[in-house]
Amino acid sequence: MQELSSVRYLSQRVAGLKPSGIRKFFDIAATMDDVISLGIGEPDFTTPRPVLEAGIRSLQNGETHYTSNWGKLELRRAIADNLARLYGVTYNPVDEIIATVGVSEALYLALTAILDPGDEVIIPTPCFVSYQAEVILAGGVPVEIPAKMEDNFQVDPERIRAAITPRTKCIFVGYPNNPTGAVAERETLLEAAKLAEEFDLVLLSDEIYDRLVYGFEHVCLPALDESIKQRTILLGGFSKDYAMTGWRIGYAAGPAELIKGLVRIHQYTIMSAPTTAQDAAIEALRSGEPHVQEMVAEYDRRRKLIVGGLNRLGLTTFEPRGAFYAFPKIAASGMDDETFAETLLREERVAVVPGNAFGPGGEGFVRACYATAYEKIEEALHRMEKFMERHG
Repeated sequence: MQELSSVRYLSQRVAGLKPSGIRKFFDIAATMDDVISLGIGEPDFTTPRPVLEAGIRSLQNGETHYTSNWGKLELRRAIADNLARLYGVTYNPVDEIIATVGVSEALYLALTAILDPGDEVIIPTPCFVSYQAEVILAGGVPVEIPAKMEDNFQVDPERIRAAITPRTKCIFVGYPNNPTGAVAERETLLEAAKLAEEFDLVLLSDEIYDRLVYGFEHVCLPALDESIKQRTILLGGFSKDYAMTGWRIGYAAGPAELIKGLVRIHQYTIMSAPTTAQDAAIEALRSGEPHVQEMVAEYDRRRKLIVGGLNRLGLTTFEPRGAFYAFPKIAASGMDDETFAETLLREERVAVVPGNAFGPGGEGFVRACYATAYEKIEEALHRMEKFMERHG
C-alpha cells in the first residue's frame, strides 16, 4: 500500500510559513542548563490574587458551561467602561465588543473577516511575528513597511502611501510595539488614519500593551475621532497588563457590522472564550488597577537597568517607551543578529531573539525581554559583558 505523503497535502499557505523565530530560540534554550531567558514576552508576575480568586470562585460556583458566542455581557460592559474611562472612546457592549481566546484569536478573526484572497495588508515592521503569518493564513498578502531607529520606530506615512495599491484593504498598527518598545506618536497615527480615510481602508490596531507605558501617553487609535473609530478594529486583552497569559482572554471592539463578521467565524471555530477566564477578566477590570501600577513601576525599574547596561556594553539601544522589550543594535559585536543570538546562547547561556524574526528593519538588532527578575537581568548583563569583551 502506498504511504501518504503528508507534506504534499499541506496547503501552500501553511507549508510556506516560516517557523517562529521566538519559539526557535526558546526551544533551544529549553534543552540547556543555567539559561537566563530574555526571549519570551511573558510577564514573570503571577496573576494578581483577587483575579485568581475570582477564577476559583467561578469554578466552585459551577460556571463551567458555554457563554454567549459574544462573551458574557458583564465582561463586555466592563471592557466598554474601561475603554471609556481610560481613553474616552465609547462602544456598545451588546454588538460592538466580542470576547476572544486572547488577542491571538482576535487577530485571526479580524483578518479572516475582512480579507478576500489577494487583499493586501500594510504592516509596519519590526513587528510581532504573528502579523504577517495571520495575513497569509487569511488569504491575504502582507506588505511590510520598515520603520527606523533614528525615527523612534515611527512608520513614515509617505511610505504607507507609496505602498497602497488597488488591492490594499487594511493598514495594521501595533503600538506599544513588540519588539522595539516604541509608543506611537499622535501625529503618526493621525497621518495613517487620514490615509485610511482617503483610500477607504480598514485600520486594525493591536493595543495589547496599552497600560505598559513609561512616562509617555498611550494614544488609543479609535479614540482620535469618530470617523477613525468607524473604520477601526481595536484588539486588546489581559495577558500583558494583568499577567494573565495562560488564561487566554482578549477582545475585539469595533463597528457593529464588522464585529458581527468576527462573531460568525468565532461561533464556528471557538464557540466562546473560556468561561473561567471571562470571570477572572471581569475581576481584573474591577480591582486590578493597583496591581497594574505595581507591575508598571517594576518594569520601569528593570527597563532602566537593561537599557543602561546594554548601552554601556556598546550595544546601542533605543529607549523603549512601552511594552517590556529592549531592542539593542548589535553592530559592535561584528556579528549579524542570528549569529549573535546563537553565540550568546551557546557561550554565555543568555537567550535573546534575533531582530530579523520581526520583519524588515529588525536586521542587526536583537530583542531582549525585561519581564524577568531584576537580579536575573543583572546577571544576564554581567554575562553579556564577558561576551562583548571577547567579541566587541
